[in-house]
Amino acid sequence: MIKVLFFASLRERLGFEQIDIPADNIKSVTDVYEQLIARGDQWRAALETPTPLMAVNQEMAFAHTAVNDGDEVAFYPPVTGG
Repeated sequence: MIKVLFFASLRERLGFEQIDIPADNIKSVTDVYEQLIARGDQWRAALETPTPLMAVNQEMAFAHTAVNDGDEVAFYPPVTGG
């Protein structure tokens, strides 16, 4: 399983602080992102505009960053408040 965390306005828009997704067929952050937006219009709207920043295991990540079973992937808006 992969733990997916949402911060700030993403958490508010989605109504989730975290979810777990199966690690099957997940190779990169892009795969996680695509699985999330496939959940429907609310997910797509929240995650597409503006494009969120991403982290894997608490380190900044990019779309091509590898993701493995047991990893933590976080999404957060480009600007967050204190």
